[in-house]
Amino acid sequence: MMRSVLLAASRSAGARKFVESTPLTRPVVERFVAGDDVDAAIRATAEVLGDGRLVTLDHLGEDTFEESQASYTVEAYLTLLARLEAHGLTNGAEVSVKLSAVGQSLAIDGEKIALENARRICAAAAVVGTTVTLDMEDHTTTDSTLGILRELRVDFPWVGAVLQAYLKRTEQDCRDLAYSGSRVRLCKGAYQEPASVAYQDKHDVDLSYVRCLKVLMEGQGYPMVASHDPRLIAIAADLASARSKDSYEFQMLYGIRPEEQRRIAAEGNRMRVYVPYGDEWYGYFMRRLAERPANVAFFVRSLLTTS
Repeated sequence: MMRSVLLAASRSAGARKFVESTPLTRPVVERFVAGDDVDAAIRATAEVLGDGRLVTLDHLGEDTFEESQASYTVEAYLTLLARLEAHGLTNGAEVSVKLSAVGQSLAIDGEKIALENARRICAAAAVVGTTVTLDMEDHTTTDSTLGILRELRVDFPWVGAVLQAYLKRTEQDCRDLAYSGSRVRLCKGAYQEPASVAYQDKHDVDLSYVRCLKVLMEGQGYPMVASHDPRLIAIAADLASARSKDSYEFQMLYGIRPEEQRRIAAEGNRMRVYVPYGDEWYGYFMRRLAERPANVAFFVRSLLTTS
């Protein structure tokens, strides 16, 4: 029930106005978001890379309905990539891009514009020696996102995909993408989806995650295990035992279980941290609260504490 309420609130203008205008929200947001601008993103990246972890950076923003805003987001990524190169950070840092932020949701030629904009970001990433992963959003965009992925991989075969285990279609999508050179991030999923397309029970989602993970680990691609669940991490480690440690990686979100992130990295694993930044943080923040009751408790305690 709480998850459904929070996910609904993530798309509510009224809830957004309230949360963004509450001064006590800011310290909580800073747990999950690196900062408002590219300088903050660079500082957070350097800090994470400094203790052996890797980074993927997300310039926050989604559901863009104006082409000028999509172009602004592209320029933000180009600036970010240039700054990463200037600071010598591209060996350990890549970027994650939501296609809805670069034009996918536009009423006219949205897919075409998103493809062109994503291509610009990929070309810039190639120049500075890093990669791009396409974030996955709600189920209505899955086919479009995978179609754009196929187009991008013609010229940039290293572009990463994200698949969400709570969708009933994902096991087959894993089979389709488990080929040599294919980078696939497997996560549980963080959007409110109908029962017709997505598993609703946590246990069913976990079972789907394991089935999908087996497909990816048995395939020829590069699995990226995005989970904070100790059981799923242990299962992933067991499934990957026959693989070299540079043929897969673990991923977690910025601000969640940082000590566990460091422990995994210290054991010689590739551990990548998803680092979001920017002032369009509301939707991302609400989905993080929806994922775990502990996050909600942390938020409430912060709002009730004035010290």
